Amino acid sequence: MATHPNTDFTGNAPDNLSKETNGNDGMNRQMTHEEHQTAKAAARFGYGPLAHVNTANGEQRLPAFGGEFQPGLYKQVKDRGIANPAPLGLCAFALTTFVLGLINMGTRGLSAPNLVVGLAFGYGGLVQLLAGMWEMAVGNTFGATALSSYGGFWLSFAVILTPGGFDIQAQLMAASDTAFYDEFGLYLMGWFIFTTLLLFCTLRSTVAFFSLFFSLDMAFLLLGIGYLHRDAMGAPNPPVIKAGGFFALLAAFLAWYNALAGIADDSNSFFIVPVAHFPWSVKAMQEKGKIDAEGNKIA
Repeated sequence: MATHPNTDFTGNAPDNLSKETNGNDGMNRQMTHEEHQTAKAAARFGYGPLAHVNTANGEQRLPAFGGEFQPGLYKQVKDRGIANPAPLGLCAFALTTFVLGLINMGTRGLSAPNLVVGLAFGYGGLVQLLAGMWEMAVGNTFGATALSSYGGFWLSFAVILTPGGFDIQAQLMAASDTAFYDEFGLYLMGWFIFTTLLLFCTLRSTVAFFSLFFSLDMAFLLLGIGYLHRDAMGAPNPPVIKAGGFFALLAAFLAWYNALAGIADDSNSFFIVPVAHFPWSVKAMQEKGKIDAEGNKIA
């Protein structure tokens, strides 16, 4: 019967990543210089398979990582039966937000969001909602809450703006010239509040992860203001809407960036994607020797 080597790294400090163990014959070999440098870089930036600590009992906690949609220390998933769902959810969010951001910025004279309705139903809505449910399966409360909620956001967005379907916009416009803009602005402000709550949870994570939620938060805020504080013609304020579209585009690219960090590793990529931990993050404090692997202060 053919045997397959089992690679088990026992620490995320460079000195602990210098050996590879074959689980079948017990033979050890030194890593090549290239493998060792890749392991050191992964440990330094705090992400990727080589930076994730494998222990015999699986109890050691790993540092925050946007590619796993984890804003703080988390335990490695034991006997994971499904793949990491975070990159899928991030990509679904990114593409739908990218298209809407371009429309909000008036790219090539576009203004009506009809095209994004299909994406909002299929990719940003359904697929992202499923990714959020799979985050529940791997025990990630933050990822499940965020991805499922934004999946619900895109589904509700599509329901509101489906042309000739649910007729929500037409009914509100018939009742009052400003009713739809006021209600849609309040709807966006509600999502701004929710995103702010999630933003607080990323303050001790990575720069890439925090920047994603900060730019998304600004997008919701500016778009909400744009609908509530209208121009002289009673239409959504164009400069504010364009500013919101810019932050939406920024959020889309940051979501793709975090997704790439979760997908790329030494088995499929020639480069690694830095995510940069904040100086006050658990990862940085561990490197300074101020706290241990469990996040407890060292006397």
